[in-house]
Amino acid sequence: MKKSKLLKLDRLDRFDMFISLAKQRSVQILFIVGFLYLVLVTVEIPFVFRTRLNTLSQEPLTRVPRLASEVEFQYKEAPSRPLNWVSENAPTPTQFQHQKQLKPQTTILSRLSFDAESFDPTAKDGSLELHKSAKVAWEVGRKLWEELESGEVKIGSINKPKKPKNESELCRPSVSLSELEFLAHGKVMVLPCGLTLGSHITVVGKPRAAHAETNPRIALLKSGEDSVMVSQFMMELQGLKTVDGEDPPRILHFNPRLKGDWSRKPVIEQNTCYRMQWGTAMRCEGWKSKADDETVLASLSAKLQYCCFELSAMGFINFITDSHAHKIVYSAVDGQVKCEKWIRDDNDRSVESNATWWLKRLIGRTKKVTVDWPFPFTEGKLFVLTLSAGLEGYHVSVDGRHITSFPYRTGYTLEDATGLMLNGDVDVHSIFAASLPTSHPSFAPQRHLEMSNRWKAPPLPEQPVDLFIGVLSAGNHFAERMAVRKSWMQHKLVKSSHVVARFFVAMHARKEVNVELKREAEFFADIVIVPYMDNYDLVVLKTVAICEYGGRVAAAKYIMKSDDDTFVRVDAVINEAKKVHPDRSFYMGNINYYHRPLRAGKWAVTYEEWAEEVYPPYANGPGYIMSSDIAHFIVSEFEKHNLSLFKMEDVSMGMWVEKFNSSKAVDYIHSLKFCQFGCIEGYYTAHYQSPRQMMCMWDKLQKQTRPQCCNMR
Repeated sequence: MKKSKLLKLDRLDRFDMFISLAKQRSVQILFIVGFLYLVLVTVEIPFVFRTRLNTLSQEPLTRVPRLASEVEFQYKEAPSRPLNWVSENAPTPTQFQHQKQLKPQTTILSRLSFDAESFDPTAKDGSLELHKSAKVAWEVGRKLWEELESGEVKIGSINKPKKPKNESELCRPSVSLSELEFLAHGKVMVLPCGLTLGSHITVVGKPRAAHAETNPRIALLKSGEDSVMVSQFMMELQGLKTVDGEDPPRILHFNPRLKGDWSRKPVIEQNTCYRMQWGTAMRCEGWKSKADDETVLASLSAKLQYCCFELSAMGFINFITDSHAHKIVYSAVDGQVKCEKWIRDDNDRSVESNATWWLKRLIGRTKKVTVDWPFPFTEGKLFVLTLSAGLEGYHVSVDGRHITSFPYRTGYTLEDATGLMLNGDVDVHSIFAASLPTSHPSFAPQRHLEMSNRWKAPPLPEQPVDLFIGVLSAGNHFAERMAVRKSWMQHKLVKSSHVVARFFVAMHARKEVNVELKREAEFFADIVIVPYMDNYDLVVLKTVAICEYGGRVAAAKYIMKSDDDTFVRVDAVINEAKKVHPDRSFYMGNINYYHRPLRAGKWAVTYEEWAEEVYPPYANGPGYIMSSDIAHFIVSEFEKHNLSLFKMEDVSMGMWVEKFNSSKAVDYIHSLKFCQFGCIEGYYTAHYQSPRQMMCMWDKLQKQTRPQCCNMR
């Protein structure tokens, strides 16, 4: 018994000794781990500060960045090895070494070299005024940029806009103007808070008597004919003017033509104008709309447009989006027909034949009684017109009778309609707007920016990229840039850095816009600022900057130029570029051949600016691609002060490519799918797309098996 107890005690002592030794070893292990942790932390913290928290360093980390959200996971691809291709279009190895040395020093400012000699015109160059303008713009823009960098321009008062003293008075639920007040306001009624669902505007007026028309586009007279008599007026809902050199957008253009229309019959035409480009007109000519008219006639219109595009590209015609070329009849809006019927001079009111009428009498069917109304506007007769905002579009009634309904088109919201304008052969007696929004919406364009890491651009890769896309934008186009970031710049090829896209923006006249622009550029890392004062005639300088960045910084094989209102199908564009033999130089887009300069009007080109009768072949500006050797040539010629500048950016590119073609053959590749006037089926690029349309097209591209347009104008 005592022996067994001794054995138990001995075992317990051994167990306690084992536990004690284990504890000592654990403490030793923990001590060693803690010591190693302190050593690692001591070494790692300065590394983190040097690489991740130093805002002055622009060198991107080589480690793979963490995904900003789960949505991006589906686009993530495995790391790929650097490309081993070598072609005549590719930069030389010495260029690559030079680029690797410069990449860590890249900032949001363009590296394009400007100096006084860059804008010195030669005796042979006819662009003297353009060079003078560019020199001034560069000097002013550089000064603005230096003020920005020095911190002299503060942002405090910009982020917190000053509230009006009496907001209720500014956003009154109704506004009225008498005839004298309307004339004193320049024939414009201001709607500072825009419209909202259910808002309506009533106009009391009287059309004037017809007068002789002298405009040759309307009055095509033969010898001996009398003058065409005209009486017409227009009512427009207009938006805010956002870009210098452009007219404000026309959200709704309502144009009754009592006499003098090209059809020589009374007509009401409605349309929109976005960035100085008219959409497809909707004409009401006295026939009631039918539900099946839209599909058939829209198809015919699309085919006619396609033919016009082809003829335009071949140089036979200068294509202008004109309602005279085609007619589309539309169906219903909010349950209302788009065009009501009225009495026409060529309508004998015999809808059915006598045989059909007798047959209906025999079977006992009574004839349906119809009421015919005259054209809603008469010379010298007072009218009461009411324009109301519905769910699907604008509705117009005259003297209590519905006349027409126009669908919302270009992606504008109702609050964008900030003014009503009436002009032409009409005397306005009074205007009354009611059911207006009572709260003031924020018109600050910065509200469109969504400061989320999800929309940041990936860092430039170490190896050359396949395609670089330079997007021209204006300083205050915050909404347009944000829509591009959220749409086609989310393509997996862009997110994986096989394709790199950057916005190219110049300095704005308003300093507060420049402050916001710099903040936006630093956050999203996708903006390159070309430091000159922005001007419509100097867009060509941004194009040269695109060539410099795409060729030297991104070292891209192909370089594309686009606009911030152009939707790009990235995969389709790069697939088309890859079809060209890698050793060939090429220039691809919607090519215009034998186009003649306009010698009169707003876009007139003088003989001093362009002496020849035709332009060289050039691709339309909203979207074109070139091989990298052409881009390197353009930048080299600019730095040598041998590059001719022209105020039309796309024509300038055609001139430069033609010069390059004189020493090395260039393949000119034409495709209508680089669409200039809106969107077509199977597009590569679609122009004049509003931010809302951009998002819609991206959504359709994700869900549909084939690309589709959104709300085609």
